[in-house]
Amino acid sequence: MADNNGDLGSFLAGFVIGGLIGAGVALLMAPQSGEETRGIIKDKSIELRDRAYETADEARAKADQLAQQARDRAAEIQVGGKPVFGKKEAVPTVDEAVATVKKAVE
Repeated sequence: MADNNGDLGSFLAGFVIGGLIGAGVALLMAPQSGEETRGIIKDKSIELRDRAYETADEARAKADQLAQQARDRAAEIQVGGKPVFGKKEAVPTVDEAVATVKKAVE
């Protein structure tokens, strides 16, 4: 029994000493101080935030462009060579479109 307790004690002592040595080596080998690391993290987060804003602005502009194209195409629908809805800027309601198509069919 005495051997088992000695083995356990030796193991724990080795574990603690190894942990302390590892922590010391990690502190000595760290490439920069904590303050420098926090500065780098802050700079990267600002860069990522700015990139996210730019991407959102680009997506918003693209969505506006596609929406305008869709409105233009809807306004350009023609029956018999004439615009169905009159003005290009006005997009009719469903009832107005149905009435216009019925007139064209008659």
